Amino acid sequence: MANAKTDPSSLLVERFKAFYQDVKRPQLDKINEVYAEDVLFKDPVHELRGAEKLHAYLSEMCINVHSGRFEFLDQITSENTAYIKWNMHFKHPKLGNKTITVRGMSQVQFHDRIYFHEDIYDLGQMLYEHVPLLGVAVKGLKKRLAN
Repeated sequence: MANAKTDPSSLLVERFKAFYQDVKRPQLDKINEVYAEDVLFKDPVHELRGAEKLHAYLSEMCINVHSGRFEFLDQITSENTAYIKWNMHFKHPKLGNKTITVRGMSQVQFHDRIYFHEDIYDLGQMLYEHVPLLGVAVKGLKKRLAN
């Protein structure tokens, strides 16, 4: 069994986590070390094909946030797949410029680089709950459903 520090799967997952550590300044210059050229990226808002489109999306995202970071909580890594649980903490001027924390999970599939990346998170927690009036309605609906 390979040492976790030298195992290619573990090394790629660590590169992935380092790539996203700083939401405001992801390591975009290293995108080709992490992602395959034809990567499929999915989240609750986007579905993109290709490292070039992912680069453009991430570039636009980091311009719009004031600050942010990922806190990686747990992970399960196999030979070609990893599931990584995280909290994303960020400030966005259009969302009141207070720190928002969103819990999520990334599934990545890879060979030598990631060819599939899906982020799963509560879009309401990230966005809708922080919009005036709509936020009150979303929070109220969640509370009613919980009772």
